[in-house]
Amino acid sequence: MSTHAKRERLLLAELLETAGPEAPTLCEGWLTRDLAAHVVMRERRPDAAGGVLISLLRERMERVRAEFAAKPYEELIQLIRTGPPRMSPYGIKPLDEAANTVEFFVHAEDVRRAQPEWTPRELDQVFENALWSRLEKGARLLGRKSPVGLVLRRSNGQTAVAHRGVPVVTVTAEPGELTMFAFGRQDAARVDLEGDKDAIDRLHTVRLGVGM
Repeated sequence: MSTHAKRERLLLAELLETAGPEAPTLCEGWLTRDLAAHVVMRERRPDAAGGVLISLLRERMERVRAEFAAKPYEELIQLIRTGPPRMSPYGIKPLDEAANTVEFFVHAEDVRRAQPEWTPRELDQVFENALWSRLEKGARLLGRKSPVGLVLRRSNGQTAVAHRGVPVVTVTAEPGELTMFAFGRQDAARVDLEGDKDAIDRLHTVRLGVGM
């Protein structure tokens, strides 16, 4: 049975291939070639990928990513499609699901939503629930930089506290849109914001997510 991570991996590879190496993405300063190189580096050079969270490793991460970006674009796409190398922990299905489902979903949307006249994907309920489960678990990490209290709320009423504090901004949407918002794509996420106007404005001054 195809996993969510595998499905999103193949979709991401297809989107990158169709867009070509010089297309824009939602990742600031990155074209599709840069994004593809990041995905490949993350799976094949975990020693460098830690720079996403650890500032001391950031220079090394950027150097390794640039090395991958210099490879033929078609090779990068194929490496994404074929997945991690043998003996990689990402080859273990439960870990692949836990680590890559959201990663590939967000990056696929990074490609899709950078294009004009994009429309939201229709996600099935099982996948929405999987995204919500991961969002619940990671909400505090994703929302740690928020300058105000932050609550994520599904359209069915389920909530996750991403940051404690006052005033509070409540972000309501389906899990796919909440995921994009919580991963720092606030301007590209279709959500409803409730709260004091000043608090909402302050929330837009930071980029949420796992990066530094």
